[in-house]
Amino acid sequence: MADDSKIKDYIHAAGPEGKHIFGTVKVGEKGQIVIPRDARRIFDIKPGDQLVMLGDEAQGIALIKSEIFLQMVADEVFHMNPNEDGEDE
Repeated sequence: MADDSKIKDYIHAAGPEGKHIFGTVKVGEKGQIVIPRDARRIFDIKPGDQLVMLGDEAQGIALIKSEIFLQMVADEVFHMNPNEDGEDE
């Protein structure tokens, strides 16, 4: 078995355009993780930013900046097209 201490903490590999693999992170005793530097740079994550944690029991968790998530929700809510009866489709 490979010695985990010899594996780079933050491996950044570009996948298909706009997709990234940032390697692994270790969960600390308080449940905290460190977001890799490349991920913080690419997604413009700064100290104090609020992130929304999404979860799918089959696929895992994802983080998204709260302002982006709120904009996505607002876009979905306010761009619903009512049908001829005035009801949502």
